[in-house]
Amino acid sequence: MLSKEAGMWADQVQEKLITKMKAVVERNRNVVPYTTENGRFIDLTEKDINWWTNGFWGGILWQLYQLTGEDLYKEEAELLEQKLDRVLMDWTGLDHDNGFKWLPTAVAHYRVDGNAASKNRGIIAANNLAGRFNLAGRFIRAWNDWGDVDRRGMAIIDCMMNLPLLYWAADVTGDPRFYQIAVAHADTAMRCFVREDGSVNHILRFDPETGELVESLGGQGYGVGSSWTRGQTWGLYGFTLSYLHTRDARYLNTARRIAHYFIANIPESGFIPVDFRQPAEVTWEDSTAAAIAACGLIELSKAVGGRDGDVYLSAALRLLKTLDEQRCSWDSETDQLLEKCTAAYHDEQHEFTIIYGDYYFLEAVMKLTGKELFIW
Repeated sequence: MLSKEAGMWADQVQEKLITKMKAVVERNRNVVPYTTENGRFIDLTEKDINWWTNGFWGGILWQLYQLTGEDLYKEEAELLEQKLDRVLMDWTGLDHDNGFKWLPTAVAHYRVDGNAASKNRGIIAANNLAGRFNLAGRFIRAWNDWGDVDRRGMAIIDCMMNLPLLYWAADVTGDPRFYQIAVAHADTAMRCFVREDGSVNHILRFDPETGELVESLGGQGYGVGSSWTRGQTWGLYGFTLSYLHTRDARYLNTARRIAHYFIANIPESGFIPVDFRQPAEVTWEDSTAAAIAACGLIELSKAVGGRDGDVYLSAALRLLKTLDEQRCSWDSETDQLLEKCTAAYHDEQHEFTIIYGDYYFLEAVMKLTGKELFIW
């Protein structure tokens, strides 16, 4: 249970978010942001409308509309949702991340006012996600093919966060196949992605014909067998969400195992590294992992309750307070919120600004104040 002191802190941060984001949104009409340059968003509308993160700005807008009721946020969210229709009409832009694109946009819109066109978009996206299911391996294929890499048998821990699109589609259509596919993938992920110690693999390759597990790949972490922190958070939050949608205790226990591993590895500083097993001399951080972990830990604390729930909530507060005090740009003249975010360990660029970090920080704070629009 949130203490009075923690509640006051969350209210204060929420007010800072309202002030900051009002200025940011007014300055950024009709954009699809991913990162910033010199404190200003780079618009992906023409550069890469298919990019997997393009739904998170919509999530920010719908959360702000939920919080304030100001039409500005609803109008901008609807513009973004319409822009993403280009992606729905391009099969190369549809993949395991359909949930990240349409849960914070079309599905959030449908949840707010029952918009029929938004429901249609969400179901189209869910049908495509369901169509990626590999029956032999009981997993959802991650990417489409490009270049000379065979991706037919690849699955990814991130997909756990996209399964709620299928749970939602099952609810609104009454068609059980969406639910069945989500559960089948979650079972495979629980068996194959999550290690005994609670750490997770990022990418697995299955034989697409037989379904046999072939190998684990390092993915966006330090290497094979390492512990990419954002992958830990996709697992932590993702299995918690599958528990909330199914009430299957196995998913709850899996989320708790990942949470225990994550909490045990939080550095004394509270800053989350890109990979928990990166070399000691490497200091790269990923603030997005801290924000996503906080969201998952808050939901886990509510699901578990009692003393264990207090442990998860305490860890979430520690992460969020560290971000608020040392990794947030509260200057209304800058577009970014979280700083020192990293997409992947082996990328050339590290510790920059990323839109989904901002989204999950906002979502986490709103969870604490009880004002959140639940979109997952």
